[in-house]
Amino acid sequence: MSLLDQINADLKKAMLERDVVTRDTLRMVKSELLTLDKPDVLAVLSRAVKSRRDSIKSYVDGGRQDLADKEQAEIEVIERYLPKQLSEDEAREAIAAIIEELDLSTKRELGRVMKEIKARFPGQVDGKLAATIAGQLLD
Repeated sequence: MSLLDQINADLKKAMLERDVVTRDTLRMVKSELLTLDKPDVLAVLSRAVKSRRDSIKSYVDGGRQDLADKEQAEIEVIERYLPKQLSEDEAREAIAAIIEELDLSTKRELGRVMKEIKARFPGQVDGKLAATIAGQLLD
């Protein structure tokens, strides 16, 4: 079963169970997926989580904890469909192994490291974190 099929099945289930947060979140995600020609489902889901995290920060800064809580609930729904995120230590270990394997040493080669990370660990490593770690490990 593809990820889109799973989202559709879970949407139907949420509708039957009257789970408003899950229903509305999956409708938004599905809508975005259907508007794209050939969507990269993981990329769409990752962007949705990132967007909601940015919104949470804005809402908390603006004193709107109720809206921040709603965004957090949506993140929890979306994360069900994303692969497990690597911890910072796991990411550091994986990036160090890639750098050693490719025999890279300078910061100019950061792009090659990032490309390899995205290929080997799709949706599992935050790009900002990966860039920071790779930058620290490369001279």
